[in-house]
Amino acid sequence: MTPGLAAVILAAGESRRMGRAKALLPVPGSEPPETFLDRMIGLLAAHSDPVIVVLGGHADAIRAGSARASQATFVVNQRYPEGQLGSLQCGLRAVPDGAVGVIFTPVDFPRVLPGTVAGVVAAFWGAGGSGLVIPRYQGRRGHPVCAARRFISEFLELPIEAQASQIIHLHASQACYVDVDDPGILRDVDDPEAYRSLGGLP
Repeated sequence: MTPGLAAVILAAGESRRMGRAKALLPVPGSEPPETFLDRMIGLLAAHSDPVIVVLGGHADAIRAGSARASQATFVVNQRYPEGQLGSLQCGLRAVPDGAVGVIFTPVDFPRVLPGTVAGVVAAFWGAGGSGLVIPRYQGRRGHPVCAARRFISEFLELPIEAQASQIIHLHASQACYVDVDDPGILRDVDDPEAYRSLGGLP
């Protein structure tokens, strides 16, 4: 485990397009079987502590349905219908004072590879833990993103109607990009069609 790095997983959405909680969807082909949330907790817990999971819609069911609940700290964004930025801000407020930085991602990127997470974290520490690290596949930026503590205040100062990507764009020229052979950093699973293409539905 890398000391000083916290993680935030955003799992607060209502999953209206999917029709059920995305965090509890099984990852197709996973052995042993695991859900989207448990896969992400496992990936991030290998490099960070604590792993903060932000809940909102389906909060009780998600917490009860996680086999890795003991590896995570759960917080609830009561204002989750207002959008993803509010959930990120809720998670960032729970980051311990001693954390050097934070690695964050929505829960619906279940195909991100362990090597990608390791590469992003290694690049973060290689830069002295003071920068912004973003994975990139074929020129496109994806998740998870790793940011030094100094960026947390900038995310928290954004108005609720804004998007976290505004901070990413603001500092894009100074960011460290990690080029990966991992299309999973771009592949969010928002609806049944996307889940079907992942192999999750007939």
